[in-house]
Amino acid sequence: MQLVVGLGNPGPKYQGHRHNVGFMVVDRLAERYAREPFRDKFSGQFARASIDGTEFGLLKPQTYMNLSGQAVQKALAFFKLELAELVVIHDELDLPFPTLKLKVGGGTAGHNGLKSIVQCCGGPDFVRVRVGIHAPRSGSGERHVLSDFSREECLTLPDVLDSASLAVADILVQGAPAAMNRHNQATKSAKPRTKEPNT
Repeated sequence: MQLVVGLGNPGPKYQGHRHNVGFMVVDRLAERYAREPFRDKFSGQFARASIDGTEFGLLKPQTYMNLSGQAVQKALAFFKLELAELVVIHDELDLPFPTLKLKVGGGTAGHNGLKSIVQCCGGPDFVRVRVGIHAPRSGSGERHVLSDFSREECLTLPDVLDSASLAVADILVQGAPAAMNRHNQATKSAKPRTKEPNT
């Protein structure tokens, strides 16, 4: 069992925001691999899923971003999982859109959701799927993350969600090092592969 967490804020007000791209990727994963609908659990929305016999949980914390760690800690404790079995998908201001990068551990770069997970779950040593949303050229970073993707970005966003969900699938099935070698080498314009893992 592994746990995949997408970070975001709950409710329709935030649904299309850049800060909610983690929720969007988890929804894409659920469309492909979930064995049940989302239900309220662990202070979030949770569903079980599987890829090629690999079992995992999908979690969208409903605590708001800066308290995400509370939901993640509850799920980790319930399933008796280690940080190495946790995959977190989040927006990344330090990467240009639509860059996708994977890493294990490291800092939080000021991301409140990551800060909360580190504080509540005992450390930073989990896998991150970083979806670039680029820093604003001017103005507030907070305002930028709490705004919708632009019309132009929305044309590319489905491919970004596909690429991120396939990266997560590779992490789960092949392990983080193999997934990092594959996806961190890809160019930002690379198309997602056409062959899906078996559901």
